Amino acid sequence: MCGIAGIVAAGGVGADIPTRVVAMRDILAHRGPDDAGLHADSHAALGHRRLTIVDLKTGAQPLANETEDVWIVFNGEIYNHAVVRAELEARGHRYRSHSDTETIVHAYEEWGDDCVERLRGMFAFAIWDSRKRRLLLTRDRLGVKPLYWAQRGDAIIFGSEIKSLLASRLVDARARIEAVPELLGARFVTGPATLFDGIQSLLPGHQLVFERGAARIRQYWDLPTAAGGPVSADTSRADGRDVVARFKDLFEESVRLRLMSDVPLGMFLSGGIDSSAIAAIMARLIDRPLKTYSVAFHERAFSELEYARQVARAIGAESHEVVISDRDFFTAWPRLVWHEDEPIAHPSSVPLYFVSALARHTVKVVLTGEGSDELLAGYGKYLRTTWNWRAAELYGRLPRPLRSILTGAFAYAPARVRRLSDRSFLSVAAVPEAMCFDNFAGVRLAQQHELLSADLRASASLDSAYAAAAAHFKRADGTLLDRLLYADAKSYLVELLMKQDQMSMAASIESRVPFLDHKLVEFSAGLPDHWKASGWTTKRILREAMKGVVPDSVLRRPKMGFPVPFGRWMRGPWITVARDILLDRRSRERGLLDAAAVERLLSSHANGTTQGGDRIWALLNLEIWFRTFIDGGGIQSLPVPVSEVPAGLRSPTTDAHSVAQV
Repeated sequence: MCGIAGIVAAGGVGADIPTRVVAMRDILAHRGPDDAGLHADSHAALGHRRLTIVDLKTGAQPLANETEDVWIVFNGEIYNHAVVRAELEARGHRYRSHSDTETIVHAYEEWGDDCVERLRGMFAFAIWDSRKRRLLLTRDRLGVKPLYWAQRGDAIIFGSEIKSLLASRLVDARARIEAVPELLGARFVTGPATLFDGIQSLLPGHQLVFERGAARIRQYWDLPTAAGGPVSADTSRADGRDVVARFKDLFEESVRLRLMSDVPLGMFLSGGIDSSAIAAIMARLIDRPLKTYSVAFHERAFSELEYARQVARAIGAESHEVVISDRDFFTAWPRLVWHEDEPIAHPSSVPLYFVSALARHTVKVVLTGEGSDELLAGYGKYLRTTWNWRAAELYGRLPRPLRSILTGAFAYAPARVRRLSDRSFLSVAAVPEAMCFDNFAGVRLAQQHELLSADLRASASLDSAYAAAAAHFKRADGTLLDRLLYADAKSYLVELLMKQDQMSMAASIESRVPFLDHKLVEFSAGLPDHWKASGWTTKRILREAMKGVVPDSVLRRPKMGFPVPFGRWMRGPWITVARDILLDRRSRERGLLDAAAVERLLSSHANGTTQGGDRIWALLNLEIWFRTFIDGGGIQSLPVPVSEVPAGLRSPTTDAHSVAQV
């Protein structure tokens, strides 16, 4: 795992460009603390920070072909590089290293841009073809590795993180205010545009070619849906044994491939079915006790440690644990916004950083369970949306008088029923975007209308908040579930992968995601719905495949989803921190929020009359992001409330603005 950066200019680079690229490269030192490299010529400068995983002695980058007219900087791993290497050597290519990076160079020489079709892994790479004065940027199929770019005049600037582009001082940090409704609703900005004006993300499964001062982008892979994907062999068999066996074979192969490493590796273990399944397979494939890493909070209701311990005992793993407090959480949070580049979507990013830091003491590589929920319908929202959708279709066929009666009666339904249907099909039957996306938003549109300033309030609409996700939903073929999974894989999953990448790389550790091997993804996407969600059972095919491999208690337990007690903390002394940040002069002058509405939200959440934790989290992250990237300087740490400072350490100067350094 590494960090890449570079500048290519059609008219030639100035003498200052190598220095700028070094700054871009070195701000990514956390991604690659082991080594640094630079290549520069008359039209390009490429920088690389290396975390040594494979070919420790001869895998330094930038790396070139034999004639040194094709150069590459690469972030990721190519798990099938030995197979591709054998084919390339048979065609006459000569290697100088044992690295997977060199395989990409020779594959490009042999097959051009289509070389990506041969690669199986996670990757973001830049190839500079000096003969043609042509830059090729490529990102892996599912978006496991990030890649950002911006064009300024006849030059393109690219890097693994947005902060790298900003470090060039050729790209200004300006907020794209029109993206705020989507950020609050979807929790992130979907699509190529970012929250930074003029900075783009190269989308998963896409390539960008830059030559003669112009950039063009093509999509080389897309996630198939049931109508177009490869349906498994003999899905008509009543017992489905062939389907389960094929899934299990692909899953085990994916895990085995991700054990490729010349350094120690381990597993992030939550105790849920996804991480437990990977850990159990890993334990069978390695010749030593598996190292597992788990994280929890002091609050028992928010801890899955007992489940993780149960799995670790069952597979004979060497388990490592870290338990974090609210003070740990709030101390680390602002720095992690800097690592994330954009506001942090989920509070679970913070404990993910802590467990990454724990793992870094003993390993450099970990496997994780990301992707299973979006691949195999693991979230309860898929079941609820399907129920709502069917109910909406039935409701729409009823006579209008009867619909009015049902609408009134629904208000008196048991709370359990009302929770099941979220905002209910009764109010959103005609608006799929509301039913599928706003129901599960971080900050729903109605709440945005209350919290945003008058200038922004009118722009918070279904189109502004969910247009990108809705476009994916409408584009997909197949059943309602197929379309929901496709939309989430193209939007929600991409953000989760960025969280996984940036929080693990903040601790200089590589994370790998076996559920997102593209061959396993293509197979699973082509399965009928009942192999994913069946009745009230989610991820059915995984549960079937893991019988006898994972403890039955894990297979049967409901999804916990790594909850964070942020809402509970915001009912204690930490609410004063939220109030100090969201209602101070800087925030008010920013003009994004209605201060009176924010005060009402904080007060009602603190006294327990409303559940406002998600909204408070979103607003605080947005403000911390503004202070970090747009204002400059940022918040190095959050103020510790007086009641959180032990009495023996208080002094006459200790107040609500005392700080604990990150």
